[in-house]
Amino acid sequence: MLTSIIAFLIVIGICVVVHEYGHYITARVLGVQVHEFAFGMGPVLKQIEQQKESRMLWSLRLFPIGGFCRLAGMGEEADEEVVLPGMGFNEQAAWKRFLILLNGSLFNIVLALLLTAVFLWGHGVMNMDDTKIGALMEGFPGQAIGLKAGDRVLSVNGEPVGYWREMSKALREGAAKGEVALEVQRGESTLSFTVALPVNEEYGYPMLGVTPALQRYGALEAIANAAGYTWRMTRLMLKGVWDWIAQRQEVDVTGPIGIASMSGRALREGAWSFVTFLALISLNLGLLNLFPIPALDGGRIIFILFEMVFRRRMPEKWENLVHLSGFFLLIALMIFVTWQDIYNLFFTR
Repeated sequence: MLTSIIAFLIVIGICVVVHEYGHYITARVLGVQVHEFAFGMGPVLKQIEQQKESRMLWSLRLFPIGGFCRLAGMGEEADEEVVLPGMGFNEQAAWKRFLILLNGSLFNIVLALLLTAVFLWGHGVMNMDDTKIGALMEGFPGQAIGLKAGDRVLSVNGEPVGYWREMSKALREGAAKGEVALEVQRGESTLSFTVALPVNEEYGYPMLGVTPALQRYGALEAIANAAGYTWRMTRLMLKGVWDWIAQRQEVDVTGPIGIASMSGRALREGAWSFVTFLALISLNLGLLNLFPIPALDGGRIIFILFEMVFRRRMPEKWENLVHLSGFFLLIALMIFVTWQDIYNLFFTR
């Protein structure tokens, strides 16, 4: 439980602070006044005032749950705070407000990309384009006949195999006919093995019990491949949401308790597992905030796009009412999802 709580705070802290920093740095670059950038929520533990032309506070708050960036001119001023002329958020041109809102999510997506690149560079992914063995599973036929990590399977029952899925298919087809003959390259030598592959009860099909070797990338290759992985994951997420809206499939929605449980599991599985989970949550947060839902950045962006297209700004009171309604709906949804998490945690075992 403690591991899950710590892991959850790390994940939420990093993802939310990066998101808010995207808003902050864009606002500062575009000349928008910032009242406060806070690490954590709740009562203030320590504040540092940045003395420039505009007064800004860096805050450390009691509860280490994310953080926030409070921009001037958004109706959140404290009694002693003053919005400098021309530096309030709502006074800015539409394109500036658009970029400030967009870049919170963009920073989350960039974080996901960089974490994925680090994973590809430092850990690597299973190379499915080769038949080189990375590891052997305990108690399976591959270990019993003496295969080793680093061996490369050249042929199955005399048929050459060049990539992992081709090899797997050949092994299953061969297992159905009896023993399987393997030709394996080990260093400069070529070895022959014969092995029976009974159907594994746990998995339901014949298994040799080997996993592909890991392929690591150089720094530039890692970034390029990370962009591809991030794009494919984005498409899968958006497709899942669309299929759910179109009622083509059911989607399990997870709240804070579920995320905490998954965070703890990822941390217990090791640093690299935690890195991939952090990248996934950051990407999810970035995409979710761009959905055209009131109270989220995407909902505010819709109003700005309306303004840019029709050259007319929605009355502030109506926009605020829409976002307030959306906020209460999101809170209700969060309560519902959290209750589902609690129910699944305690009553479905």
